[in-house]
Amino acid sequence: MELALIRASDVGASLQASSSSWWQPWWLLLALSVAAYLIGTFPSASLVAARRGIEITESGSGNPGASNVARILGWRAGVVVFGLDALKGALATGLGLWLLGRPGAYLLGALAIIGHIYPIGRATRGGKGVATAAGVLAVVHPILGPIVVGLWWVATRLTRTAAVGSIVAVLSVPVGMVILGIDNWEMLATLGIIALILSRHRSNIARLLRREEHRMDQRVGV
Repeated sequence: MELALIRASDVGASLQASSSSWWQPWWLLLALSVAAYLIGTFPSASLVAARRGIEITESGSGNPGASNVARILGWRAGVVVFGLDALKGALATGLGLWLLGRPGAYLLGALAIIGHIYPIGRATRGGKGVATAAGVLAVVHPILGPIVVGLWWVATRLTRTAAVGSIVAVLSVPVGMVILGIDNWEMLATLGIIALILSRHRSNIARLLRREEHRMDQRVGV
């Protein structure tokens, strides 16, 4: 009995140590946090559009994201931008998972999304974070990630409206996490990311309520 209690206390101590020291050393966490944010600032949409002579922030809806690129330059260009933006999230999250564990994966993934939405030097010209968040989700929940992307595609195809697809996909994430029985702290972290992404869709939601939201087959002034 005494031996069992000693072993149980050892296991508890090791779990407490692992959960409280993931952020050590502090300089590594700081360096990785900066790196994750900078990864998120990579201007995928602007670079893809610039190759066709388009300034994407001054074309269409003005949003430097996959949907606006697809609307202006076609679906192939939109897929390229979506893939690059998702790769940013996956890269930062994978780095965090490898070096810092799951808490670090969520932290660095969130910072990549923030970098995408609020890039340094062009804070008002960032994207809306959906594709980058998809990359984060693909790493931390590889089963749920493809399902959510599939829901985004179906909702977008049915409504011809990228904003509807994005909102459906984002709101489906916590539902999927409940079904999979994900830990509460991961749910809270995910809800924080969702709140940030939805805040970037305020204007889209307002246009949807007025039935004025841009459709994917509608070319907004270039």
